[in-house]
Amino acid sequence: MVQHPHEAQAIDPMASSASGNAPTPSRAEQPAPDGERAPRASRVQREPREPRAARLPRRHLHGVILLDKPLGLSSNDALQKVKRLLRAEKAGHTGTLDPLATGLLPLCFGAATKFSQVSLDADKRYTATVQLGQTTATGDAEGEVLQSRAVSPEMRSIERLQAACQAFLGEIDQVPPMHSALKHQGRALYEYAREGVEIERAARRVTIHGIDILSVQGEVLTLDVRCSKGTYIRTLAQDIGEHLGCGAHLIGLRRTGSGGVSLQGAVTLDELQALSESERETHLLAADVLLSDWPDVMLTEPEAARFLTGLRRRVSLADAEQVRVYGPLPAVDAATLPAGLADGRRVLLGSAHIRGGELIPTRLLSPLEVQGMVTQQLEGGRPAHSVAAAAAQI
Repeated sequence: MVQHPHEAQAIDPMASSASGNAPTPSRAEQPAPDGERAPRASRVQREPREPRAARLPRRHLHGVILLDKPLGLSSNDALQKVKRLLRAEKAGHTGTLDPLATGLLPLCFGAATKFSQVSLDADKRYTATVQLGQTTATGDAEGEVLQSRAVSPEMRSIERLQAACQAFLGEIDQVPPMHSALKHQGRALYEYAREGVEIERAARRVTIHGIDILSVQGEVLTLDVRCSKGTYIRTLAQDIGEHLGCGAHLIGLRRTGSGGVSLQGAVTLDELQALSESERETHLLAADVLLSDWPDVMLTEPEAARFLTGLRRRVSLADAEQVRVYGPLPAVDAATLPAGLADGRRVLLGSAHIRGGELIPTRLLSPLEVQGMVTQQLEGGRPAHSVAAAAAQI
């Protein structure tokens, strides 16, 4: 049989090995030790990589930052950005603010997260900008225009506008819009809306405490709205438009208040990013800022220790649905305290309610959280080892 030259090179390596004539593998083909990758002949020698910088550890911070959320950012995205800037261990926000809305978003850290529900349940205040004469599929500027109607001079008169706003004061029923984050069978309503699916929604009772007209410029109406939690301002804008007879949709929304806090003292994300880490901490407010409109109760040191165990305490106070409860700071030299602290030497222990002369705990902080807040309050006025020792007295 005649063997062609190219066939002679097609030798089965296993057959050669079996016959004792296996070719010697090159250095690049030699088997590598266990756990190592065999080197390739064509591998290029690379420069050694620079070692990665060590990630800074997270910190146990306690308090609240009043963030002025920018347009286009979700509440959770804003929270995560601030959390990274502060290197905070534990954080949460106090209720979703739509990406198309700006304004007040209280962010809670450490012990303050236990009171985030307080802000979530609190009344809200908004500046709403409303476009008269057009209704959209979403109730805001993102949706397709469904209908355009003329806005007569009479409709734009202050008397007519005030009457339309006053028609919605007090308790009203609102049907949540399809383009909302409200869940149905585990999915947000806006997901169904994008698929063209309409879900039946039950009306919800909300309260409109007040609506003031801030300005009227052509067919654009700016309102100051004070309302209960869960109020859909886009739905309110649509309803006012229908009451006028011309239709309307929301083109701008800014939250200006939540419970007892407002935009006063709020900081923007850009401002925080431009600061050093220590400067950012100056915007961290006390954990009780969300409870500032509640009555307060001050306990003695022995009573404070018992309260922290969850025991009811006898008090000579009138019944109250919710109070904030404090204990004394450890005994330290007032001259060493940070500016402004000497007149308010107390630390938050939690929240409670009073019934029949008893102080009944509602939400308690842990001893570690209390100690952490004491440390933060005394920080800068005493050396770190002295601070820790003083905090241990509570």
